[in-house]
Amino acid sequence: MAQKMAIVCNGDTPASIMPTLIFSTSGLSLDYEVHVFICPAGARWMVKGELEKLGIPKGMPNPIKLFNDILDLGGEIVFCELALENKDIKPEDLRDPRIKIKKAPPYLMDVEGAAQTYVF
Repeated sequence: MAQKMAIVCNGDTPASIMPTLIFSTSGLSLDYEVHVFICPAGARWMVKGELEKLGIPKGMPNPIKLFNDILDLGGEIVFCELALENKDIKPEDLRDPRIKIKKAPPYLMDVEGAAQTYVF
């Protein structure tokens, strides 16, 4: 059974989303079961077109490719349900239909026993 890896993005700056994406894809490359939780503060990064505005930061990988790789490699991205109302975001505004919308308690139950936990 793969080790679980829990990653939380709680910021709306590149300094929060880039390590979230990099650690997530790195965990998947090591065959970890990766669960990403996007808090309301980081919600904008999951809206269509927002990662594109970031561009490719100097010396960093492409954030859009990293995002796609997470989902394509079987990682789970969870968008905090509270962010929908808090940030006036509709489910159809999310950049990918594979993003799950959940409250924090179900996410916490999913990552119970995680070997590694990161918050950015």
